Amino acid sequence: MTVVSGSRRVCGLGLSLGLSLFAGCGSGDAPADRPSAQLPRFGPAVNVESPAGSGAGEPWLFVEPDGGVLMSWLEPSAEGQALRFSVRDGGEWGSVRTVVSRADLFVNWADFPSVIRLSDGSLAVHWLQRTGPGTYAYGVRLSRSTDDGQSWSVPVTPHTDETQTEHGFVTLSPGLEAGSVRAVWLDGRNYADPHADPAFMTLRHAEIAVDGSLTAEVELDPRTCDCCQTSTAVTRSGIAVAYRGRTRDEIRDIRVVRSGEQGWSNPSVVHSDGWVIPSCPVNGPAIAATGNLVAVAWFTAANDSPRVMLAFSEDGGESFEAPIQVAGSGEIGRSLGRVDLALSADGVALVSWLHEREGIGALMLSAFDPDGSRSGTTVVPQLDGGRATGFPRMALRSDEILFAWTEPGDPARIRVVSVPLVTD
Repeated sequence: MTVVSGSRRVCGLGLSLGLSLFAGCGSGDAPADRPSAQLPRFGPAVNVESPAGSGAGEPWLFVEPDGGVLMSWLEPSAEGQALRFSVRDGGEWGSVRTVVSRADLFVNWADFPSVIRLSDGSLAVHWLQRTGPGTYAYGVRLSRSTDDGQSWSVPVTPHTDETQTEHGFVTLSPGLEAGSVRAVWLDGRNYADPHADPAFMTLRHAEIAVDGSLTAEVELDPRTCDCCQTSTAVTRSGIAVAYRGRTRDEIRDIRVVRSGEQGWSNPSVVHSDGWVIPSCPVNGPAIAATGNLVAVAWFTAANDSPRVMLAFSEDGGESFEAPIQVAGSGEIGRSLGRVDLALSADGVALVSWLHEREGIGALMLSAFDPDGSRSGTTVVPQLDGGRATGFPRMALRSDEILFAWTEPGDPARIRVVSVPLVTD
């Protein structure tokens, strides 16, 4: 894949940590075949009652085909920790259902479970389970439900190496056949190989059929960053996976690999930031698509300049135009990253991230059309920007954007807010 430098200008924005931020930066007329994009206006954030219990954290949001939002999370249980979920439809949360409750679930602020709805109406879930006494000896477990979460199939492990090493940072997406599910994850099996010089985490993929059988287990990238989240998007051509790479020289820029009729593409860099960092920043990218329009958002601190970036592709992720600076240099405070991303049907990218000013965190949101014009808002002007907050998740509906994150405390809780989309 070739990174294409187009005519698009790179937009910066001086943030105001008040209620709103608005700025514009255009780069000419859109191509005739690109859908007309209308930038949204945002209403003030409204607190939404969370269905999660006391001590809950690590939420995940998924927008269902009918517009409902599925939220999963972890919370304390009699056995140890429980993975639970609920669906919000029509402004109300449905019943809370438990997927699994065990003493050996792996619980981590950056590596968390997920639940998605598949094309046949079934649910697919992943969680992380310890495989040995080592701190990062844990593996991936996958299960399906055909009765809306009342019961679950026998768990399947998508990796077949059986090493007591790290396997996590999973993203699920619908498989090629109805009811099947694809999983991509970061895989640490090389750390158990005494001949590896040096050992790198790898990016791997497998597809799990309705009957639980594994196919297409393959290594997608032999060298990745150790603990940054992966993200996938379904394009017209297949699926595209975004993740943080790693070279022998410790350059950890964002890469994309794509599936198609000819199999998987070679990994390619979205943009050459040149971020050299000797350890994992724990700050993965987010990718979204509509048709073959793809957007990727990410955090970088190359040249000691923390910033959030966004890049568009109009060919399913095969090439990307020059990136837009979402947040970064010239602002009061600093960007923390921990991005999320949604893409509307008409091609508007909504990017969320954490910002910090004088030790106080804020949850930010900006919308961009593919030409770089933008609007935005401060979703929450004050929150804890530390690790305990985790990674705020975002879900785009027709009339609102939902956010969910862990609010630290004794006990912690999951906070949910809704940002209305204002129409004229």
